[in-house]
Amino acid sequence: MDYIHSLPLNPALGLSCCVVFILLAIVVHDVYLWRRLPPGPSPIPLIGNKFQIPSKHPWIKFEEWSKIYGPIYTIWLGRRPTVVISDPSIASELLEKRSAKYSTRPRFVTMGEIYWDMASILVQPYGKEWLIRRRLLHSALTPRALDNYKPLQEAESSRLCYQLLEGAHEWEALFDRLASSIVFAVSYGHRVDSAQSPVIKQRLEFMQYASSLNVPGAYLVESIPMLKHLPDCIAPWKAEIKRRGRLEAEANMTLVRVVRQDMESAKESPGAEPLFNSLTKQMLETRDSNPEAFPLTERDFSYIPASLFGAGSDTTSSTLCSAMLAIVTNPRTMEVAQLELDSVVGRDRLPTFDDIPNLPYLRAFSKEVLRWRPVAVLGGTPHACSEDDYYRGYYIPQGTVMLGNSWAINMNPKYYPKPDQFSPLRFLATDPDLLPYLPKEYIASSEQEKGSVHPSKLGHSSFGWGRRICPGADLATNTLLITLSRLLWCFHIRPIPGKTYDTLDYTNGFNIRPRNLHLSLQVRSDQHRQVIEREYEVATKFLERLSPFDERMLRGTS
Repeated sequence: MDYIHSLPLNPALGLSCCVVFILLAIVVHDVYLWRRLPPGPSPIPLIGNKFQIPSKHPWIKFEEWSKIYGPIYTIWLGRRPTVVISDPSIASELLEKRSAKYSTRPRFVTMGEIYWDMASILVQPYGKEWLIRRRLLHSALTPRALDNYKPLQEAESSRLCYQLLEGAHEWEALFDRLASSIVFAVSYGHRVDSAQSPVIKQRLEFMQYASSLNVPGAYLVESIPMLKHLPDCIAPWKAEIKRRGRLEAEANMTLVRVVRQDMESAKESPGAEPLFNSLTKQMLETRDSNPEAFPLTERDFSYIPASLFGAGSDTTSSTLCSAMLAIVTNPRTMEVAQLELDSVVGRDRLPTFDDIPNLPYLRAFSKEVLRWRPVAVLGGTPHACSEDDYYRGYYIPQGTVMLGNSWAINMNPKYYPKPDQFSPLRFLATDPDLLPYLPKEYIASSEQEKGSVHPSKLGHSSFGWGRRICPGADLATNTLLITLSRLLWCFHIRPIPGKTYDTLDYTNGFNIRPRNLHLSLQVRSDQHRQVIEREYEVATKFLERLSPFDERMLRGTS
């Protein structure tokens, strides 16, 4: 009896009982939720499926799970459920048709709240703050604005082809410079002459650090968000993240100040060369004309053009690298593309944007590259469900992370027969009369490549879905089209004799590209070389309007 009376007086035992009760309640709740969500691999209580997800190429494992559990299933990262979608029709139904419920973001404590202080549009939840940023961004990416960027894209692609004449072995670095320069000029009105320029290296460092903060399990604060309120003096990890965040914010604001100074200098010199109509310039003019409609701090404003670099530089160059892998492993596609180019463009000039509507095979080739090897292989930054919902009888609670697995979606044989094969034919019409310059037997075989109708008008989902679709998709597509048309017009792109190519040997991470890709680039003829050299002279005159950005940064702004 004395022993029984002593039990309540034992604080350690009482605490242990409370902990056991809380853990039991959590497990019971999670099991109840687990049974109502779309079925998936069995998680470990409190830990989830973390140890079942490989650190290398997890998208392939996700595709394997889709074949076991179906086109929509659930994985758990800790106690947070993530619904993985592997069918474009389901992605369209949830992320587009029900976008009112699926357009917000999961909570990113380390990267979003501590590092960016919620300034970046990438992590902004759906709402007024996000809409202000998106509206400003769209104001500078209208069809008219995109047309204004085309001379820049043509000039930079001309410069790329000229540089490849003597530096073909550096093709990947030159692709990186091309993409960075176009995105930077579009964003800030200045070109980039080297992928090693200080401003590009700084941008890449910011991007890589932000990505490192978004690795599942890297920071305990993601599981226990209240830890973000710890004082910096006892949380040095948090102090370091905030310090780096201040560095990026200051760098972003510096770039905007440079454009503001350019605009002021242009006003003082009305007879000078017109200022390039960059995205930042257009956004500043839009905000200046109606500041009440865009109530953003200078810091928050500066993250909008900065986000374009993160979304458009590495992704564009990586897509071009995948196009090279597709060509060297499918040489017939190069031959057909060159037949089309020679028929439509001829051999006396480079292709231009005016030619693109008359190059259906090239357009199909571009779409197939984006399908075959999507750069944002797991669909980019995931969506989240902002209110409880049901789909096919399954319960999707508020806060559930929604992940569109672009790899599995683009490899779905229902929509893409023989999905592992690179075949532009699947995006082509089959009427031989529409393509008189291509072999009829080649066109006729395209019927075998077609599957069910894809819900997206693009025929693929590589730019995302719904209200969160990549705002720079058309800009990136234009860069891809003009660059591919000119590379294929100028060069024979061939494999290295005797070398074996693994089409799945890709880098790891959120954005992927081929690893250790070696190839041969040879100009097609002396006539082609002469055209490249002549067009480069024209391009140089245009690019002289855009001074290198890193020189301006080094001088600083006030």
